[in-house]
Amino acid sequence: MTRRSNFGRFLTAFAVAGFILGVAGCQSGGGANILKLGAKEKKAEPEPGKILASDLLGYCPKVSIREDTGFFNKYAKGGEDDPAQLIYQGSLTDVTRDCTRSGGILTMNIGVAGRVVPGPASTGGTITMPIRIAVTRGDEVLYSQLHNYQTALGANATQFVLNDPNVQVPIPAERSLQVFAGFDEGPTKKKTAE
Repeated sequence: MTRRSNFGRFLTAFAVAGFILGVAGCQSGGGANILKLGAKEKKAEPEPGKILASDLLGYCPKVSIREDTGFFNKYAKGGEDDPAQLIYQGSLTDVTRDCTRSGGILTMNIGVAGRVVPGPASTGGTITMPIRIAVTRGDEVLYSQLHNYQTALGANATQFVLNDPNVQVPIPAERSLQVFAGFDEGPTKKKTAE
């Protein structure tokens, strides 16, 4: 009889512990709908400013400076390629990007940093440099924007930062996008057939 009575006490204690845990669960915040009866489940919305796992794992293509577009020399009129007629030289030194995804669109915020060094023919003032941001997939150009970036030219080297926060392209199925930043003096002259 002792054996049965110990077993009975164990079952009673087990049932009481289960009841206490069940009641405690119902008392905690959000426990009223623990069985999901009578109410639709709401999806948890991310807190503003929070980084989601999808953002960390999402594709954000790297930005490159093409080798032939990293420098820009501006000469006085008629003095092209004469070092004594150089007004300034611009150079791109660093690039970065930030990506967000919404509604099937990949939005990139592209940042380009550089510096301007005055030349012997410099008179100071405000200068305008042509900087292009482009996104390609193979031979297809998905985005291309020429920025006529203005900055002050002083007696010494000056640093600058260009920001293009509106680069938008469809989210690609594959990681096949290329993003370029560089100086662009305009379309290259087409060669004529001989």
